[in-house]
Amino acid sequence: MMSEYIQIGKVVATFNVQGEVIVKHSLGKKTNFKGTEVLFVELIKGKFIPHFLVHAKAKNEEECYVQFEGINSKEAAHKLIGKPIWLTEEAFRKQAGKKSAIALLDYTVIENNTILGKVNEVIEQPHQVLLSITYNNNEAYIPLHEETLIKINHSKKEIHVQLPNGLLDIYA
Repeated sequence: MMSEYIQIGKVVATFNVQGEVIVKHSLGKKTNFKGTEVLFVELIKGKFIPHFLVHAKAKNEEECYVQFEGINSKEAAHKLIGKPIWLTEEAFRKQAGKKSAIALLDYTVIENNTILGKVNEVIEQPHQVLLSITYNNNEAYIPLHEETLIKINHSKKEIHVQLPNGLLDIYA
């Protein structure tokens, strides 16, 4: 994952004939992207194409109606369905809810004073969050729930965990 961009969600549907789309995001709060002028749409894998916002309106905690400049028809909007949406890291920090799991990106995961790795990706699942880190040059998944999480230090960007015995052995 490129550090300057953070994936926040994807386009899930078109909304009206004017080309509005519904963006499903994991920012952890209602948003209308106030203060953000551009979202990046990954039309081709690895290519982040800037799409300027005309307006955006929160639908609920995880969905938002978005109108992009130059997307003026349902047909044009339809091409965006399923495409990942990215923000610059700076815009992401302004938009993400402090309590949202996605805000843990780039935090350091620590167990017993040992640094396990930095969070590369946050995967939200029912009943738990998985943190993807690079551990011993392998992608490792750290489950985050009440049995594994000790504390989160937001000022130091640290996540302290106590993992089940043997969990990391499969990545060694």
